[in-house]
Amino acid sequence: MKKYILALDQGTTSSRALLFDKNACVVAMAQKETIQHFPFPGWVEQDPREIWANQLFVAKKVLKDYNIKPGEIAAIGITNQRETTVVWDKQTGKPVYHAIIWQDKRTADYCHKLKQTGQEKFLRKTTGLLADSYFSASKINWILRHVPGAKRRAAAGELLFGTIDTWLLWNLTGGNVHATDYSNASRTLLFNIHEKKWDEKLAALFDVPLSMLPVVRDSSGVFGKTERKIFGEEILVSGIAGDQQAALFGQNCLEAGMAKNTYGTGCFMLMNTGIKPVVSKAGLLTTIAWGIDGNITYALEGSVFMAGAVMQWLRDKLNIIKNVVDSEKIAMNLENNGGVYIVPAFSGLGAPYWDMNAKGLITGLTQGSSSAHIVRAALEAIAYQVKDLLNAMEKDSGIESKLLRVDGGAAANNFLMQFQSDILDKPIHRPCNVEATALGAARLAAIACDFWKIGNRNKAEGADTVFKPSFTETKRRHLYKGWKNAVRSSRL
Repeated sequence: MKKYILALDQGTTSSRALLFDKNACVVAMAQKETIQHFPFPGWVEQDPREIWANQLFVAKKVLKDYNIKPGEIAAIGITNQRETTVVWDKQTGKPVYHAIIWQDKRTADYCHKLKQTGQEKFLRKTTGLLADSYFSASKINWILRHVPGAKRRAAAGELLFGTIDTWLLWNLTGGNVHATDYSNASRTLLFNIHEKKWDEKLAALFDVPLSMLPVVRDSSGVFGKTERKIFGEEILVSGIAGDQQAALFGQNCLEAGMAKNTYGTGCFMLMNTGIKPVVSKAGLLTTIAWGIDGNITYALEGSVFMAGAVMQWLRDKLNIIKNVVDSEKIAMNLENNGGVYIVPAFSGLGAPYWDMNAKGLITGLTQGSSSAHIVRAALEAIAYQVKDLLNAMEKDSGIESKLLRVDGGAAANNFLMQFQSDILDKPIHRPCNVEATALGAARLAAIACDFWKIGNRNKAEGADTVFKPSFTETKRRHLYKGWKNAVRSSRL
């Protein structure tokens, strides 16, 4: 009897495996960190063989530790760090170079030249993305140009490319399946999100042979079966999505206008925009959320550069707090921010400002200001940035979100969540199950094999914690005006 869904959550810093039961509850979890390599400033790499070995280790560990038989697994769902690039030999399976991680900046100059030559307009129109080293295409190009013989071997059809989902799937199936899903394909700068296929002009622009690219399939559907020797039995692989899209699906944001925000070091916000891609005027990314039954759902995506990182800065650099968790109590002990605002533009400002020359600042200080006011202002700054982002998404899409679903570490901060609700004037829904990313991968796999139904939220998952807005409109406008003034000062 099939009792479980196995979710493989391959992230930037670790590989995890989670088992979900019929009630969508996590019954087992294992995790193993992945070593990052920094050979030069701005370069970030990992060993693809270590990624595979660690992911396989944790998958086997949850089965062994909880005495679960492979035959009890209905299906496997995969979610992954996006844009990270692996190129390997088609016959031997040996990577020709380390995985180049999404954070890597070695191709920044190359991408800048694309902008200078007027290519970004074409890229944005075709892919919904920007000419940036963040995405996969320039990473593939770098590997083919710098690894001896790689360009020749790629042209001869001897090399394969994949984002991490494809690399894991290829290994799980014993090299029999070279495929990805729509969500990951849409993050490569090689995929036409309108025609839903690899684009010959894009491939030619980045000098990437089409033969290297994986088959693109629905995010929920049969990808293949694991090689029998891996687990002792064949297991269906029937769900794949990039981590942020998986979180959107895991949060049940299945209708246009529904949005989720993940509070981590930065923030990732995605809004479901339905069956048509929305072109952003605020510099947001247009991406594919998922494909199910041949139908594509699109999303707008934006990021806040500094979220949890602001609190780490208070702890590690200013020594104002000893523990990030303490910030909730400190902020709650104050009646207001005392007029203090922090603009954490340590790396410039992203959407909707896109000002890389903006500088971080603290404004509104008086003799009555204390370290507690700075702590509160830092938490409020996270919420203000999220409001900026959601405002831009609503304006671009013409759709007003009725609520915001949240996940990530900082979502546990009750002060931040209540202030977020107050400043947005929208309810904030924090799920009982905070494993939104893994749950999304599990759901995609489960609906493909009829283990769960799409959109169903079993009662055993637990109820959301809901934060409801309490500010008057006058107070909300006053506070947000203070934030906008502070941002204006940071850009002078």
